[in-house]
Amino acid sequence: MRLLRSTDLALRILMRLAVTADATPTTRQVAADMDVPYTHAAKVVAELQHLGLVDARRGRGGGLALTAEGRTASVGCEGTAGTASCPLNSACRLRGALRRAQEAFYAALDPITIDELVAEPTGLLLLGISRGPAAG
Repeated sequence: MRLLRSTDLALRILMRLAVTADATPTTRQVAADMDVPYTHAAKVVAELQHLGLVDARRGRGGGLALTAEGRTASVGCEGTAGTASCPLNSACRLRGALRRAQEAFYAALDPITIDELVAEPTGLLLLGISRGPAAG
């Protein structure tokens, strides 16, 4: 099972925000901290905001903050099985095996929360890469 780059980035952004509760970094700052293109980070932040996990405010005094729901969100997420048509649909053993593997993958992540991911020593390391609010 492989995580999408956007899923990996989303988890890293949530973790980054979880350790900076007193600051509200911008999407641009988070992208720089994570060493990813701003456009990728912006797309992921928009989806996290849509899901209610991140509060994103524009303008002076704006920035990103983890919501209460984002802090306690499960790292596991619902997977969706492919819907591509296959001539073996009614008797395919591979599809069932892949579905069970996918369910096991998500089940292993379900009990883990963002707060747990940023527990020490990870939180201190994440704070070390944070650049904080932009000067000037």
